[in-house]
Amino acid sequence: MMLQGHFIDGLLDNAFRDNTDLTYNIWKYFRGITAPVFFTVSGFIFTYLLIGVPQKGMQNPRIKKGLKRGLQLIFIGYLLRMNLFAFLKGEIYNSFYLVDVLHCIGLSLLGIIGIYLLSQNGKKSLLPSLLIGVTVVLFLFEPIYEEWSFGFLPQAMGNYFAKVNGSVFTIIPWFGYTTFGAFMSVLFMRYKNFKYLYQYAITLCLLTGLSLIFFSSDFFSGLSELTGISVFEEVAMNNYLFIRLGDVFLVFAVFMLFRSLMTNSTVLKIGQSTLSIYVIHFVILYGSFTGLGLYRFFHHELSPTTAITGAVVFMIVSSFTALQYEKHKATLKLNISSTVRFVMLKLEPWYAYTHKLIKVNLSKILKSFGLIKN
Repeated sequence: MMLQGHFIDGLLDNAFRDNTDLTYNIWKYFRGITAPVFFTVSGFIFTYLLIGVPQKGMQNPRIKKGLKRGLQLIFIGYLLRMNLFAFLKGEIYNSFYLVDVLHCIGLSLLGIIGIYLLSQNGKKSLLPSLLIGVTVVLFLFEPIYEEWSFGFLPQAMGNYFAKVNGSVFTIIPWFGYTTFGAFMSVLFMRYKNFKYLYQYAITLCLLTGLSLIFFSSDFFSGLSELTGISVFEEVAMNNYLFIRLGDVFLVFAVFMLFRSLMTNSTVLKIGQSTLSIYVIHFVILYGSFTGLGLYRFFHHELSPTTAITGAVVFMIVSSFTALQYEKHKATLKLNISSTVRFVMLKLEPWYAYTHKLIKVNLSKILKSFGLIKN
Protein backbone atom coordinates (compact mmCIF):
# COMPACT_ATOMS: atom_id res chain seq x y z
CA MET A 1 0.00 0.00 0.00
CA MET A 2 2.81 2.40 0.84
CA LEU A 3 4.85 1.54 -2.24
CA GLN A 4 2.07 1.84 -4.80
CA GLY A 5 0.55 4.82 -2.99
CA HIS A 6 3.76 6.85 -3.02
CA PHE A 7 4.55 5.86 -6.62
CA ILE A 8 1.17 6.74 -8.10
CA ASP A 9 0.64 9.85 -5.99
CA GLY A 10 4.08 11.19 -6.90
CA LEU A 11 4.13 10.33 -10.60
CA LEU A 12 0.51 10.31 -11.87
CA ASP A 13 -0.26 13.26 -14.14
CA ASN A 14 -2.51 15.85 -12.46
CA ALA A 15 -4.87 15.68 -15.44
CA PHE A 16 -5.99 12.23 -14.27
CA ARG A 17 -6.64 13.19 -10.64
CA ASP A 18 -10.39 13.39 -11.08
CA ASN A 19 -12.31 13.47 -7.80
CA THR A 20 -15.53 12.63 -9.67
CA ASP A 21 -14.06 9.36 -10.92
CA LEU A 22 -15.14 6.38 -8.79
CA THR A 23 -11.97 4.34 -9.39
CA TYR A 24 -9.70 7.24 -8.46
CA ASN A 25 -11.76 7.98 -5.34
CA ILE A 26 -11.59 4.35 -4.19
CA TRP A 27 -7.81 4.35 -4.67
CA LYS A 28 -7.51 7.68 -2.87
CA TYR A 29 -9.58 6.48 0.10
CA PHE A 30 -7.59 3.29 0.52
CA ARG A 31 -4.32 5.18 0.18
CA GLY A 32 -5.41 7.22 3.20
CA ILE A 33 -5.65 4.03 5.28
CA THR A 34 -1.95 3.21 4.87
CA ALA A 35 -0.39 5.64 7.38
CA PRO A 36 -2.88 5.00 10.22
CA VAL A 37 -2.36 1.24 9.84
CA PHE A 38 1.42 1.72 9.64
CA PHE A 39 1.52 3.70 12.90
CA THR A 40 -0.96 1.45 14.70
CA VAL A 41 0.80 -1.78 13.77
CA SER A 42 4.18 -0.29 14.76
CA GLY A 43 2.83 0.54 18.21
CA PHE A 44 1.14 -2.87 18.49
CA ILE A 45 4.20 -4.97 17.65
CA PHE A 46 6.64 -2.86 19.66
CA THR A 47 4.50 -2.90 22.81
CA TYR A 48 3.59 -6.58 22.46
CA LEU A 49 7.30 -7.42 22.53
CA LEU A 50 7.94 -4.87 25.29
CA ILE A 51 5.41 -6.31 27.74
CA GLY A 52 5.92 -9.93 26.69
CA VAL A 53 9.07 -10.47 28.73
CA PRO A 54 9.05 -11.40 32.45
CA GLN A 55 11.35 -8.54 33.49
CA LYS A 56 9.68 -5.28 34.44
CA GLY A 57 10.67 -1.62 34.48
CA MET A 58 14.29 -0.75 33.71
CA GLN A 59 15.23 -4.43 34.03
CA ASN A 60 13.29 -5.12 30.84
CA PRO A 61 15.86 -5.82 28.06
CA ARG A 62 13.37 -4.47 25.53
CA ILE A 63 13.83 -0.98 26.95
CA LYS A 64 17.41 -0.74 25.71
CA LYS A 65 16.48 -2.29 22.35
CA GLY A 66 13.54 0.08 22.01
CA LEU A 67 15.60 3.16 22.78
CA LYS A 68 18.17 2.08 20.22
CA ARG A 69 15.47 1.36 17.63
CA GLY A 70 13.67 4.66 18.19
CA LEU A 71 16.85 6.72 17.85
CA GLN A 72 17.89 4.63 14.85
CA LEU A 73 14.61 5.40 13.04
CA ILE A 74 14.97 9.13 13.71
CA PHE A 75 18.58 9.05 12.46
CA ILE A 76 17.62 7.14 9.29
CA GLY A 77 14.75 9.59 8.75
CA TYR A 78 17.19 12.49 8.65
CA LEU A 79 19.75 10.52 6.65
CA LEU A 80 17.21 9.82 3.89
CA ARG A 81 16.57 13.55 3.56
CA MET A 82 20.23 14.44 3.24
CA ASN A 83 21.69 15.47 -0.12
CA LEU A 84 25.34 14.39 -0.12
CA PHE A 85 26.32 16.75 -2.95
CA ALA A 86 24.99 19.72 -1.00
CA PHE A 87 26.57 18.44 2.22
CA LEU A 88 30.00 18.25 0.57
CA LYS A 89 29.59 21.89 -0.47
CA GLY A 90 28.80 22.85 3.11
CA GLU A 91 25.06 23.32 2.44
CA ILE A 92 22.06 21.79 4.20
CA TYR A 93 18.72 22.12 2.43
CA ASN A 94 15.61 23.02 4.46
CA SER A 95 14.03 19.72 3.40
CA PHE A 96 16.57 17.94 5.62
CA TYR A 97 14.73 19.21 8.72
CA LEU A 98 11.25 18.10 7.61
CA VAL A 99 9.62 15.33 9.63
CA ASP A 100 8.33 12.16 8.01
CA VAL A 101 7.05 8.70 9.00
CA LEU A 102 10.33 7.35 10.38
CA HIS A 103 10.91 10.38 12.61
CA CYS A 104 7.40 10.08 14.05
CA ILE A 105 7.51 6.33 14.59
CA GLY A 106 10.95 6.57 16.19
CA LEU A 107 9.80 9.30 18.57
CA SER A 108 6.55 7.40 19.21
CA LEU A 109 8.48 4.31 20.32
CA LEU A 110 10.41 6.48 22.77
CA GLY A 111 7.10 7.90 23.99
CA ILE A 112 5.65 4.42 24.55
CA ILE A 113 8.72 3.49 26.57
CA GLY A 114 8.15 6.58 28.71
CA ILE A 115 4.48 5.66 29.29
CA TYR A 116 5.46 2.06 30.08
CA LEU A 117 8.00 3.16 32.71
CA LEU A 118 5.56 5.69 34.15
CA SER A 119 2.94 2.99 34.71
CA GLN A 120 5.19 0.38 36.34
CA ASN A 121 4.38 1.31 39.94
CA GLY A 122 0.65 1.52 39.35
CA LYS A 123 -2.18 -0.94 38.89
CA LYS A 124 -2.43 -3.24 35.87
CA SER A 125 -5.06 -0.98 34.38
CA LEU A 126 -2.78 2.09 34.43
CA LEU A 127 -0.78 1.25 31.29
CA PRO A 128 -3.78 0.64 28.98
CA SER A 129 -5.59 3.63 30.54
CA LEU A 130 -2.67 5.96 29.81
CA LEU A 131 -2.30 4.63 26.26
CA ILE A 132 -5.96 4.99 25.29
CA GLY A 133 -6.09 8.31 27.15
CA VAL A 134 -3.28 9.74 25.01
CA THR A 135 -5.09 8.61 21.85
CA VAL A 136 -8.42 10.17 22.87
CA VAL A 137 -6.82 13.48 23.96
CA LEU A 138 -4.76 13.84 20.78
CA PHE A 139 -7.72 12.99 18.54
CA LEU A 140 -10.29 15.11 20.38
CA PHE A 141 -8.21 18.27 20.62
CA GLU A 142 -6.73 18.11 17.10
CA PRO A 143 -8.90 21.05 15.90
CA ILE A 144 -7.30 23.24 18.59
CA TYR A 145 -3.59 22.41 18.31
CA GLU A 146 -3.80 21.99 14.52
CA GLU A 147 -3.88 25.78 14.28
CA TRP A 148 -0.77 26.26 16.42
CA SER A 149 2.41 27.10 14.52
CA PHE A 150 4.78 26.31 17.41
CA GLY A 151 6.79 29.34 16.32
CA PHE A 152 8.37 29.60 19.77
CA LEU A 153 10.41 26.46 18.99
CA PRO A 154 13.45 26.31 16.69
CA GLN A 155 12.15 25.41 13.23
CA ALA A 156 13.76 21.97 13.21
CA MET A 157 11.96 21.07 16.45
CA GLY A 158 8.74 22.83 15.47
CA ASN A 159 8.56 20.57 12.41
CA TYR A 160 7.71 17.70 14.75
CA PHE A 161 4.50 19.46 15.79
CA ALA A 162 3.35 21.64 12.88
CA LYS A 163 3.15 21.22 9.09
CA VAL A 164 3.60 24.92 8.28
CA ASN A 165 7.12 24.34 6.96
CA GLY A 166 6.24 21.25 4.93
CA SER A 167 6.50 18.29 7.30
CA VAL A 168 4.53 15.34 5.96
CA PHE A 169 3.69 13.86 9.37
CA THR A 170 3.81 15.35 12.86
CA ILE A 171 4.03 13.66 16.24
CA ILE A 172 0.63 15.11 17.09
CA PRO A 173 -1.83 13.58 16.25
CA TRP A 174 0.00 10.57 14.75
CA PHE A 175 1.40 9.45 18.09
CA GLY A 176 -2.26 8.72 18.91
CA TYR A 177 -2.38 5.85 16.42
CA THR A 178 0.81 4.38 17.85
CA THR A 179 -0.51 4.53 21.42
CA PHE A 180 -3.77 2.97 20.24
CA GLY A 181 -1.82 0.08 18.70
CA ALA A 182 0.02 -0.25 22.01
CA PHE A 183 -3.34 -0.31 23.83
CA MET A 184 -4.56 -3.09 21.53
CA SER A 185 -1.40 -5.11 22.18
CA VAL A 186 -1.97 -4.93 25.94
CA LEU A 187 -5.47 -6.37 25.47
CA PHE A 188 -4.18 -9.13 23.20
CA MET A 189 -1.42 -9.98 25.68
CA ARG A 190 -3.89 -10.10 28.59
CA TYR A 191 -6.35 -12.39 26.77
CA LYS A 192 -3.97 -14.35 24.50
CA ASN A 193 -4.91 -17.66 26.15
CA PHE A 194 -8.66 -17.04 25.93
CA LYS A 195 -10.24 -19.81 23.86
CA TYR A 196 -12.47 -17.53 21.79
CA LEU A 197 -10.05 -14.60 21.49
CA TYR A 198 -10.20 -14.25 17.72
CA GLN A 199 -13.94 -14.77 17.43
CA TYR A 200 -14.59 -11.96 19.92
CA ALA A 201 -11.80 -9.76 18.59
CA ILE A 202 -12.95 -10.00 14.96
CA THR A 203 -16.57 -9.25 15.88
CA LEU A 204 -15.63 -6.30 18.11
CA CYS A 205 -13.24 -4.87 15.50
CA LEU A 206 -15.88 -5.09 12.76
CA LEU A 207 -18.59 -3.47 14.89
CA THR A 208 -16.33 -0.77 16.32
CA GLY A 209 -14.78 -0.02 12.93
CA LEU A 210 -18.12 0.35 11.14
CA SER A 211 -19.49 2.46 14.01
CA LEU A 212 -16.54 4.86 13.88
CA ILE A 213 -16.73 5.17 10.09
CA PHE A 214 -20.48 5.73 9.75
CA PHE A 215 -21.67 7.11 13.08
CA SER A 216 -18.80 8.90 14.87
CA SER A 217 -19.39 12.24 13.12
CA ASP A 218 -23.08 12.26 14.10
CA PHE A 219 -22.09 11.22 17.62
CA PHE A 220 -19.76 14.19 18.05
CA SER A 221 -22.34 16.57 16.54
CA GLY A 222 -24.93 15.31 19.03
CA LEU A 223 -22.40 15.55 21.86
CA SER A 224 -21.71 19.17 20.90
CA GLU A 225 -25.43 20.02 20.96
CA LEU A 226 -25.87 18.25 24.29
CA THR A 227 -22.87 19.79 26.07
CA GLY A 228 -22.42 23.05 24.20
CA ILE A 229 -18.69 22.28 23.78
CA SER A 230 -17.68 23.58 20.36
CA VAL A 231 -14.64 21.34 19.96
CA PHE A 232 -16.92 18.32 19.47
CA GLU A 233 -18.58 20.03 16.50
CA GLU A 234 -15.16 20.89 15.08
CA VAL A 235 -14.16 17.23 15.35
CA ALA A 236 -17.37 16.21 13.57
CA MET A 237 -16.72 18.68 10.73
CA ASN A 238 -13.25 17.22 10.02
CA ASN A 239 -13.50 13.76 11.50
CA TYR A 240 -10.67 12.05 9.65
CA LEU A 241 -8.86 10.74 12.75
CA PHE A 242 -11.73 8.68 14.19
CA ILE A 243 -12.92 7.54 10.74
CA ARG A 244 -9.41 6.35 9.89
CA LEU A 245 -9.29 4.62 13.26
CA GLY A 246 -12.42 2.79 12.14
CA ASP A 247 -10.56 1.74 8.99
CA VAL A 248 -7.74 0.42 11.17
CA PHE A 249 -10.23 -1.72 13.10
CA LEU A 250 -11.51 -3.21 9.84
CA VAL A 251 -7.97 -3.94 8.63
CA PHE A 252 -7.23 -5.70 11.95
CA ALA A 253 -10.43 -7.74 11.53
CA VAL A 254 -9.54 -8.75 7.97
CA PHE A 255 -6.03 -9.85 8.89
CA MET A 256 -7.27 -11.80 11.91
CA LEU A 257 -9.94 -13.42 9.74
CA PHE A 258 -7.36 -14.55 7.16
CA ARG A 259 -4.50 -15.10 9.61
CA SER A 260 -4.04 -18.71 8.45
CA LEU A 261 -3.05 -17.40 5.00
CA MET A 262 -0.33 -15.15 6.44
CA THR A 263 2.10 -17.96 7.28
CA ASN A 264 3.75 -18.02 3.84
CA SER A 265 7.51 -17.67 4.41
CA THR A 266 7.95 -14.97 1.76
CA VAL A 267 5.08 -12.91 3.17
CA LEU A 268 6.58 -13.20 6.65
CA LYS A 269 10.03 -12.17 5.39
CA ILE A 270 8.56 -9.14 3.64
CA GLY A 271 6.76 -8.24 6.87
CA GLN A 272 10.07 -8.44 8.73
CA SER A 273 11.83 -6.26 6.14
CA THR A 274 9.60 -3.19 6.21
CA LEU A 275 12.38 -0.81 7.26
CA SER A 276 14.65 -2.01 4.44
CA ILE A 277 11.76 -1.71 1.98
CA TYR A 278 11.05 1.83 3.20
CA VAL A 279 14.68 2.93 2.82
CA ILE A 280 15.07 1.33 -0.63
CA HIS A 281 11.81 2.80 -1.95
CA PHE A 282 12.84 6.24 -0.65
CA VAL A 283 16.16 6.06 -2.50
CA ILE A 284 14.62 4.85 -5.78
CA LEU A 285 11.56 7.10 -5.79
CA TYR A 286 12.72 10.30 -4.08
CA GLY A 287 16.45 10.09 -4.79
CA SER A 288 17.78 10.16 -1.24
CA PHE A 289 21.47 11.17 -0.97
CA THR A 290 21.78 12.14 -4.66
CA GLY A 291 18.47 13.76 -5.59
CA LEU A 292 18.37 11.47 -8.65
CA GLY A 293 15.13 9.58 -8.12
CA LEU A 294 12.08 8.80 -10.25
CA TYR A 295 10.30 11.71 -8.58
CA ARG A 296 12.73 14.16 -10.15
CA PHE A 297 12.33 12.86 -13.70
CA PHE A 298 8.64 11.81 -13.83
CA HIS A 299 6.96 14.01 -11.20
CA HIS A 300 3.22 14.15 -12.10
CA GLU A 301 3.89 13.10 -15.71
CA LEU A 302 2.67 9.49 -16.10
CA SER A 303 -0.62 8.25 -17.56
CA PRO A 304 -2.77 5.90 -15.42
CA THR A 305 -1.70 2.81 -17.39
CA THR A 306 2.00 3.65 -17.11
CA ALA A 307 1.66 4.63 -13.43
CA ILE A 308 -0.14 1.41 -12.48
CA THR A 309 2.31 -0.77 -14.44
CA GLY A 310 5.23 1.14 -12.96
CA ALA A 311 3.80 0.80 -9.45
CA VAL A 312 3.60 -2.99 -9.77
CA VAL A 313 7.20 -3.16 -11.01
CA PHE A 314 8.27 -0.74 -8.27
CA MET A 315 6.66 -2.91 -5.56
CA ILE A 316 8.36 -6.04 -6.88
CA VAL A 317 11.78 -4.40 -7.26
CA SER A 318 11.69 -2.73 -3.83
CA SER A 319 10.53 -5.89 -2.05
CA PHE A 320 12.96 -8.18 -3.89
CA THR A 321 15.89 -5.84 -3.25
CA ALA A 322 14.98 -5.61 0.46
CA LEU A 323 14.77 -9.41 0.76
CA GLN A 324 18.16 -9.78 -0.92
CA TYR A 325 19.63 -7.17 1.42
CA GLU A 326 18.25 -8.96 4.49
CA LYS A 327 19.61 -12.26 3.16
CA HIS A 328 23.13 -10.89 2.71
CA LYS A 329 23.04 -8.21 5.43
CA ALA A 330 25.99 -9.53 7.45
CA THR A 331 28.27 -9.81 4.41
CA LEU A 332 27.23 -6.40 3.08
CA LYS A 333 27.86 -4.72 6.43
CA LEU A 334 31.33 -6.29 6.59
CA ASN A 335 32.15 -5.15 3.05
CA ILE A 336 30.86 -1.65 3.71
CA SER A 337 32.89 -1.43 6.91
CA SER A 338 36.04 -2.53 5.06
CA THR A 339 35.37 -0.05 2.25
CA VAL A 340 34.86 2.81 4.69
CA ARG A 341 38.14 1.99 6.46
CA PHE A 342 39.95 1.89 3.11
CA VAL A 343 38.46 5.20 1.97
CA MET A 344 39.27 6.86 5.31
CA LEU A 345 42.86 5.69 4.98
CA LYS A 346 43.15 7.15 1.48
CA LEU A 347 41.47 10.41 2.56
CA GLU A 348 43.73 10.95 5.54
CA PRO A 349 45.62 13.77 3.77
CA TRP A 350 42.27 15.54 3.39
CA TYR A 351 41.46 15.18 7.10
CA ALA A 352 41.83 18.88 7.93
CA TYR A 353 39.37 19.89 5.19
CA THR A 354 36.79 17.20 5.93
CA HIS A 355 37.03 17.83 9.67
CA LYS A 356 36.24 21.49 9.11
CA LEU A 357 33.39 20.65 6.71
CA ILE A 358 31.78 18.22 9.13
CA LYS A 359 32.16 20.69 11.98
CA VAL A 360 30.47 23.46 9.96
CA ASN A 361 27.54 21.24 8.93
CA LEU A 362 27.13 19.79 12.42
CA SER A 363 27.05 23.31 13.85
CA LYS A 364 24.29 24.27 11.39
CA ILE A 365 22.23 21.25 12.42
CA LEU A 366 22.64 21.90 16.15
CA LYS A 367 21.74 25.58 15.68
CA SER A 368 18.57 24.56 13.82
CA PHE A 369 17.47 22.55 16.85
CA GLY A 370 18.36 25.40 19.19
CA LEU A 371 20.99 23.26 20.95
CA ILE A 372 23.80 25.77 20.44
CA LYS A 373 23.92 29.50 19.76
CA ASN A 374 27.29 29.80 18.07
